[in-house]
Amino acid sequence: MKACTQSFSALLAGLLLAATVTVATPALAQGHLRIGLAEDPDNLDPTTAGSYVGRIVLAAMCDKLFDIDASLNIVPQLALSHETSQDGKTVTLKLRPNVKFHDGEPFDAEAVKFTLDRHMTASNSLRKADLSQIDKVEAADPLTVRLLLKAPFSPLIAQLTDRAGMMVSPKAVKEAGDKFVARPICAGPYRFVERVAQERIVLERFADYWDKDRIHIDRVTYFSIPDSTVRLANLRSGSLDLMERLLPTDIPAVRGDARLKLVVSPSLMYTGLTINLANTDQARNPLGQSAKVRQALELSLDRDAINKVVFNGEFTPGNQFSSPTNPYYIKKFPIPARNIDRAKALIKEAGATPPITVDLMVPNQPDVRQVAEVVQAMSAEAGFDMKLRLTEFATSLSEATKGNFQAYLIGWSGRVDPDQNVINHLGCNTPFNWGKYCNETTQNALNEARTFTDQARRKAAYEAALTQIEADRPLIYLYHQALVFAHSAKLTGYKQAPDGIIRLQDMKLVP
Repeated sequence: MKACTQSFSALLAGLLLAATVTVATPALAQGHLRIGLAEDPDNLDPTTAGSYVGRIVLAAMCDKLFDIDASLNIVPQLALSHETSQDGKTVTLKLRPNVKFHDGEPFDAEAVKFTLDRHMTASNSLRKADLSQIDKVEAADPLTVRLLLKAPFSPLIAQLTDRAGMMVSPKAVKEAGDKFVARPICAGPYRFVERVAQERIVLERFADYWDKDRIHIDRVTYFSIPDSTVRLANLRSGSLDLMERLLPTDIPAVRGDARLKLVVSPSLMYTGLTINLANTDQARNPLGQSAKVRQALELSLDRDAINKVVFNGEFTPGNQFSSPTNPYYIKKFPIPARNIDRAKALIKEAGATPPITVDLMVPNQPDVRQVAEVVQAMSAEAGFDMKLRLTEFATSLSEATKGNFQAYLIGWSGRVDPDQNVINHLGCNTPFNWGKYCNETTQNALNEARTFTDQARRKAAYEAALTQIEADRPLIYLYHQALVFAHSAKLTGYKQAPDGIIRLQDMKLVP
């Protein structure tokens, strides 16, 4: 970890420099797919995992009850269908027959009940908010599951397209206990082989996978390479076959290389500044105690400039959990323009004395670091003194959970339903609410949105929630990422879904 400061002009000059990096990773092997990840996953247990890169790896190991397609439609995976009762309080799932876990145990209704119960009750589970409206899970017969709800819950099936829907082997969990996280056993196309922290995760094809005709690669290795320039260097040298999150500034280089393929598409993601509002020493500062100071910080920032300087204009500036092109975007609250004079006035109204020192925790990745440096330089003009604390990604998640930050520059990979793009971060006592924001008006509106299936009624509830969020500003949204991936021209069948998850079905490596 280290602190950084620099002038805005020096920052802009530095961002124009090109880096040349030479690295070595394992040579090409037939039937061996090598993927470069921007971070090292926190863990590989669907119940407790909390990172985007973890979702990428888990998608290869752990099939879900449902999945999404390239058009964000919900499609069957381990569950073939779902039916909701007229009162909205009973959901019946019909399961796929003849499915096995990696340990040979059968996948059935009892396994679904075990997994969902574990998600809902484990003390360290991060899936509780996803499934909070489930009162009871019943195994009606070997291939039928009934979910009895406390109230109608419109996001439920969408929740089951992600980690909350990933099924684990009950036998393996019972035998391994808290060591299950070190060797997870699920029902996906690939099984776990080994993990070397901060370096690699190795998987091999599961011969008894229910959809094995769509799996053509024998072995997959995920390499943790935080620097996008290094990931690209490995891809260009042939040491990687696929990389996620290419820097937008490197798009021309990839387009000009016939050995590579570029994939750019919209995403469900956002990145923002989470503010620590907890009643702790970390929150006892002007930023943590005054909404006016938080508004001043927002007004010191120019989102368009951040996008152009760091991301070559490829991302979408934003100020809400939904992007401006999303049907759930609330037009009543447009992106505010930068206004230094107003920012200074708000600081004065709050009774704060500049410079306002802020400990800003930043995952130590080049692009995120550059965003932090721009934020640091812009906010300084309004009277903020941002001390950048560069932190390894998984460590930053741990620090955030402990509340060891004043502000945290962090992204969210996004979900198909808006519920999980806001309630997990700004709902009371939810798993990714690192800033400990809790407001009754906001919570009631978010809860109400969960009971409606009609989009207009849900959007009205989200508008009520956002009205309070705008007043409190516990999270300053900055931008919505585009998915910018690159892969070798020898890799065929790669399809990029808006959730940014790498699905290995139908992918092949050709000579």
